[in-house]
Amino acid sequence: MNSTQTDNSSTSTSEDDGAPRVSARREAFAERQEARRERLEDRAASLKQQAGESFEASRRAVAHIPFGQPILVGHHSERRHRGDLAKQERAMRRAFDLDDAAKENARRAEAVGSAGISSDDPEAVQKLKGQLAALKANQERMRAANAAIRRGKDEAQRIALLGDLGFAEAEARTLLTPDFCRRIGFAAYQLSNNNANIRRIEQRIEQLQAAAGREDVTIEGRGYTYKEDVADNRACFAFPGKPDDVVRELLRRNAFKWSPSRGLWVRQ
Repeated sequence: MNSTQTDNSSTSTSEDDGAPRVSARREAFAERQEARRERLEDRAASLKQQAGESFEASRRAVAHIPFGQPILVGHHSERRHRGDLAKQERAMRRAFDLDDAAKENARRAEAVGSAGISSDDPEAVQKLKGQLAALKANQERMRAANAAIRRGKDEAQRIALLGDLGFAEAEARTLLTPDFCRRIGFAAYQLSNNNANIRRIEQRIEQLQAAAGREDVTIEGRGYTYKEDVADNRACFAFPGKPDDVVRELLRRNAFKWSPSRGLWVRQ
């Protein structure tokens, strides 16, 4: 009885210690997501404004030329008019490019938190396990469908067997329609690709679970400080000043990027 109480107490203490850590990671992740969304929205607004200014510049470039007036070849105004038209074209092209960039940043801002599963997400492992379960179920479904097709003696029997597996008749008929290689059912490459995705997600789950057991690290070196922040899911270098070209190139080769907001060289 005493042993059981001791074990329960130990487990409770461990869970209590882990709860604030998970909460801190959730808060840090939410803050980073919101900061990223705001940066993209601000960038989109800035690009939109620049696009408007460039469009207005293109209009001003030819405002002095009467609409529909041809360029008079040999006239003293020819060179100036051609230069103004070229200026208008450059400004207009830049306006379209800036507008496209603004739309792309707005799209990315809207997609923050919905595109893929970020390793920073404290719920990443649970979400990946959900994806993994779906992929494994799909793998078994494809295998079972191919086995049913092999067992069926004719199309009617095959459709019935596929129906028993939950395939609608239209879906079953599609599976029984030969492709360009005269294959029916799910092709080998489909099972292979799905299996590769299963392995990829399993490896990612293992990596994230291993990372979850890490502790914060701080190492003071000669002319630098190295830190690993578990809650922030970041490794970073701090330097007293701007590192030289060789050091910066070494950092970039190892996926570290300069973060102006942190004043650090950072990577996941």
